[in-house]
Amino acid sequence: MSRIGKLPIKLPAGAEFKSEGALLKVKGPKGQLQWALPSSMKVEMQEGEIRVVRPSDGRQDRSMHGLTRTLISNMVTGVTQGFSKELNIVGVGYRVELKGKDLVLHLGFSHPVNYPAPSGIEFEVDSKKNTIIVKGIDKQKVGQAAAEIRSFRPPEPYKGKGVMYSTERIRRKAGKAAAGAKG
Repeated sequence: MSRIGKLPIKLPAGAEFKSEGALLKVKGPKGQLQWALPSSMKVEMQEGEIRVVRPSDGRQDRSMHGLTRTLISNMVTGVTQGFSKELNIVGVGYRVELKGKDLVLHLGFSHPVNYPAPSGIEFEVDSKKNTIIVKGIDKQKVGQAAAEIRSFRPPEPYKGKGVMYSTERIRRKAGKAAAGAKG
């Protein structure tokens, strides 16, 4: 039995869970999410807890058991607390500003990079610290938006310049040795 798959998901106060056939809907104070349940998995609601049940011990069912439980858990967390990722911009002249709901990034290119906010995603910008906080209720969309912003100028290993996650540590490399070292 999957260790993760057999764990119950506690439904916090203020969150609603509905199962309409293969469509699962979770509603909370921050919004609503829905997801199509794989045809082999079954979801049961008991005493304020959601349980995912697999029909057999087949390879496909075992692999979908933990994944299904985790995705439902992320939906419940998203509509009650939300998700966020923080990005830091490091480099001389690199900066970010918020224009409406969209980001305008100045990353050392000859032009600013405009990044429109995807649906369900909000940005917070602290221009003094050069940080961007990507917020939303869908964990996958938050991670994807943060990865796309990072991809405009990934951190480089020599000076550490670029866009990086706040928890990311860059392994620095030594530059070229002194020119007179040949000899």
